Amino acid sequence: MSRRPLIAVPARFSASASALRYAAEVNARALVEAVWRAGGEPVSLHPHAPGGVADPDEVAARLARFDAVLLPGGGDLAPHRYGEAAAHESVYDVDDEQDGFDLEAARQATAAGLPLLAVCRGLQVLNIAFGGTLEQDMGGPEREHRHVVHPVALLPGSLLERVTGAGKVSVSCYHHQRVARLGDGLTVTARAADGTIEALEAPALTSWLAAVQWHPEDGAHEDPAQQSIFDAFVTAARSRS
Repeated sequence: MSRRPLIAVPARFSASASALRYAAEVNARALVEAVWRAGGEPVSLHPHAPGGVADPDEVAARLARFDAVLLPGGGDLAPHRYGEAAAHESVYDVDDEQDGFDLEAARQATAAGLPLLAVCRGLQVLNIAFGGTLEQDMGGPEREHRHVVHPVALLPGSLLERVTGAGKVSVSCYHHQRVARLGDGLTVTARAADGTIEALEAPALTSWLAAVQWHPEDGAHEDPAQQSIFDAFVTAARSRS
């Protein structure tokens, strides 16, 4: 039996976890199960960035033994990470160490040519790592993308369109922020009906990269289009293992 490719998934800090009794580092079960179904070996990675600054050499060395990186969802990034001094009142669960590690992981993964899948917060991390910015809060109910399933149009010829085999997919969203200024070298490959950017790719990179603002893991167990994203990601990782 061939070795499952190793997929690095930076853990999320959690104030509590009932099974552990104390504060924890966690990843969503649906996310790691989607990676497992695709044939990957998901490995939680401790986000080490003392004072909010990760050592580039250390992060590169830690990622060197992996075949791919998955940046998962989570809380908001600190606005100072994209040049804004004040935080909107809706910004929540900011952790400076988490931010510092995720941003450096995104930079080092792309520099090393590792396949990269970014989900929700992960897309926002990627955009900031490439020099982009975020809209801190999307506004009222008419622009609500939290706890909702809605259609997303995929750009013809994009990686996501080829992977899913569809021009439009229904996606599970849970976010109140979105891309404002696009990062350098990134291309928008999906939008919601209200224009919100829902997916990014980096055509100039030779490595596999897809970033989605939605949570494909939510429906991956029953929706082949969502599972296909994980399948393609792990296939790309396998080609390196």
